[in-house]
Amino acid sequence: MAFDWHHLQARLNDRLAPSMAKDHPNLPVVKEEGCYYYGVDGKKYLDFTSGIAVTNVGHRHPKVVQAIKEGADQLLHGPSGVIMYESLLRLTDELVGILPKGLDCFFFANSGTEAVEGAIKLAKYATRRPFLISFTGCFHGRSMGALSVTTSKSKYRKFLQPQWLSYQIPYADPKACPPGEDVEAYCVKQLEQEMDRLFQHQVTPEEVAAIILEPVLGEGGYVIPPKGWIRKLREVCDRYGMLLIFDEVQTGFGRTGEWFASQTFGVTPDIMAIAKGIASGLPLSATVASKELMSKWPLGAHGTTFGGNPLACCAALATLKVMKEEKLLDNCRDMGAYAREKLDFLKEKHALIGDVRSLGLMIGIEIIDPRTGEPSHDLLMRLLNKCLEKGVLFYLCGNRGEVIRMIPPLTINREQIDEGVHVLEEALLEVEHELLQLS
Repeated sequence: MAFDWHHLQARLNDRLAPSMAKDHPNLPVVKEEGCYYYGVDGKKYLDFTSGIAVTNVGHRHPKVVQAIKEGADQLLHGPSGVIMYESLLRLTDELVGILPKGLDCFFFANSGTEAVEGAIKLAKYATRRPFLISFTGCFHGRSMGALSVTTSKSKYRKFLQPQWLSYQIPYADPKACPPGEDVEAYCVKQLEQEMDRLFQHQVTPEEVAAIILEPVLGEGGYVIPPKGWIRKLREVCDRYGMLLIFDEVQTGFGRTGEWFASQTFGVTPDIMAIAKGIASGLPLSATVASKELMSKWPLGAHGTTFGGNPLACCAALATLKVMKEEKLLDNCRDMGAYAREKLDFLKEKHALIGDVRSLGLMIGIEIIDPRTGEPSHDLLMRLLNKCLEKGVLFYLCGNRGEVIRMIPPLTINREQIDEGVHVLEEALLEVEHELLQLS
């Protein structure tokens, strides 16, 4: 039976909730492979989104596909605890080998949000403390526990203000550092002042179970804090007996050039939430901590039916093997540096680019309106649409939707980066010309 996309698309708004059917760009595709999507329109699209930082080894890597096929011959579903199976146990050993030392015990789930929920519940249960501290601009998910610490956009919390009590303080803002001052010293000082104000006026540190953060601000705009700022958080947690939670859902599995951003920054959290790149698109995530900490979370305190699915674990094992065999951490660092060099050159030529921020292949390109100097969501969307017309798919982030999110598969090569950056420059020139005509 032929695939009748137009018939199905006509029913899209009736069959799918707006929150599922209205994202950008809703590109109709029939196939994915490597760094490309293949559209219903017959065009090939270079993908600089990796399915939102998921397909780090590329779309449908043949070794991952083969592992899934072989796994399907054995098990499709395995409620862990009721039964136990090889792929799950082998995956724990593989993960211990790449995670920071001491993070060696796992609760598997299906999504990043679930991993964050697990981290929050574990921290509260283990410490018997009621409150959390998170950071303005961070995104941790949209279920009610995760939503209580998510502040990247107010619309996510509209009419849903969660009752899980948390307090927010500002995330590191290197751009706010006055000229001539040391950026790390400035950000650390700001953090100390915010912590002091919080503890003096709103909550005592003895009531705080954990501090949770993205080690690189994701949806909030790909903001990269200084290492000293991250280390200061570790110091604060150690001083007051709080737990430090890293949400590495987006930064994990090679995206920053190391297996995890915690290794990039040289700081080990007490709890980590991991997902996205773990299984090349199959639903899998984990809340990770030490065995000692996990032992404080007894049977019945948390649970799952589908977490640690055997097929997803097979995909994860194959994903990790591919990353090692193809030296994708090295490629991430090399191609990230190459892309950054090309984008910095673009920034010097185009007033639409306000800032370029990157760590490995986690790259944010801030778009501003050159007439006002202010971040511009409207101009960003014009750029994204023009790039899409030319065959390159980017995505957006930023608290105002003003940052182009460039997160290609870690298998990307120089020629593909050249292609994507060339298309971006063409789009920049077109938008600049349109603005000139309006002036």
